[in-house]
Amino acid sequence: MTDFVFRVSPNVIISSYAASRLGQFACEFGKRFMLVLDPVLRSVGAADKMTQALSDRGVDFFIFDEIAESADTKAAAAALNLAKNSHIQAVIAVGGGKTIEIARCVAAFFYEEKSIYDFADGEVPSKSPLPLVVLSTTCRCPGVFTDRIAICDSRTNGLKLLKVQNALCKTTVFDPTMSVTLTENQTFSMAVESVCLAAESYFSQKANFFSDMTAEKSAELLRLALDGSNSLNITTPKEELLFEGGCLASLASSASSFGPAGLLALAVNARFKISRPLVASIIFPYVIEFCAKFKADRVAKFADFFGIEKKDSETEQAQAFADNIRERLAKENLPLRLKELSITIEQLASVAEDAASTDWINFMPCSMTSDTLFEILKSAY
Repeated sequence: MTDFVFRVSPNVIISSYAASRLGQFACEFGKRFMLVLDPVLRSVGAADKMTQALSDRGVDFFIFDEIAESADTKAAAAALNLAKNSHIQAVIAVGGGKTIEIARCVAAFFYEEKSIYDFADGEVPSKSPLPLVVLSTTCRCPGVFTDRIAICDSRTNGLKLLKVQNALCKTTVFDPTMSVTLTENQTFSMAVESVCLAAESYFSQKANFFSDMTAEKSAELLRLALDGSNSLNITTPKEELLFEGGCLASLASSASSFGPAGLLALAVNARFKISRPLVASIIFPYVIEFCAKFKADRVAKFADFFGIEKKDSETEQAQAFADNIRERLAKENLPLRLKELSITIEQLASVAEDAASTDWINFMPCSMTSDTLFEILKSAY
């Protein structure tokens, strides 16, 4: 068997109202912090709770929240410049994926003399990072478990994966009560994206016993979060099930790999600033059908864990899984095709090229090129 080396970082805390203890989690790593804050939290009235939790513990901090629709090198450079001039000792991130990726850039490159664009061009950090504490306001947070930062290169609007230090993040907090900052459609699309993360880690050539175990349990929890349970023995609230399942999906993805839908969603978000969870949810059923052509047994097995009714053959089981995802999207009145997102098929050609230029292309369910990715995009268009 291929060698499997397992190391868990960061410390993970899944707890309702854990946001109120943010100062407690942070204070062991320093006295002066940059707080990278999702600007959406101000508009929904949640930002004051975060800052109060820090102030109550005597944490000295200032806020950076100049973040647009996606994490890009321009925002990362601005945050890095501010952090260096302010002589911080650690970084706190509160928000979703784009906020966390900007904070990871600050922590990873704080002591580096080279610019963020040198790292976008392939340079690797040589210095130790600043400590980073993350409070995720969404149910999934795959970035914190990996040594890559997914970011938009502001020079080209293309996706780049920046290589960073292992164990960059010290503590990650998942607080299910923070889901109130999201709309119902956002929460649903992130739940489906979490299923996608788990499934694609299961289909990947890099899959292993640990990623399989976490992906399977994630599928069970996410199905319960989406559909509920008739069992009186399951009393866990939907929000907690969603965050538990999303956390496990993130861990499975990091132990294995992103797949075509997840990678293409990152590339679409970088170029066109369209919601990553929504794009992943649309592409996901087509990836299921693609993988079923050569991994029907794996797709059918994952479908079992997600609660898809048993069919006569593995191929039929896989198709029922794809149809189930489409039915869920339709029920929530979400788009089923990429053309409904006001992008053209010609624009998607550059997306396929961006995705194929990353090293994650080596861990897809099978050997894939930009042409293969473009075929999946065309089928989903």
